[in-house]
Amino acid sequence: MEVKIGVRSVHREIIVETEMSVEDVEQELRNALAADRGVFSLTDVKGKRIVVPVSALGFVEIGGDETRPVGFGGTV
Repeated sequence: MEVKIGVRSVHREIIVETEMSVEDVEQELRNALAADRGVFSLTDVKGKRIVVPVSALGFVEIGGDETRPVGFGGTV
């Protein structure tokens, strides 16, 4: 699943591919927002940990498990 994280004063969003469910990502975000000086953290599919201070969050977009077709649609 893809999660996009917007960080204040940064022009590019952080895109994280994670194996977490939508509910797990939402729970992590709720926990981070509830904590004093909280941090929102996720682990991507390669095992990298992404940590963003809650005070710097602009938005979090949680996508579904969507597969995209690969290749070209035309025949040769």
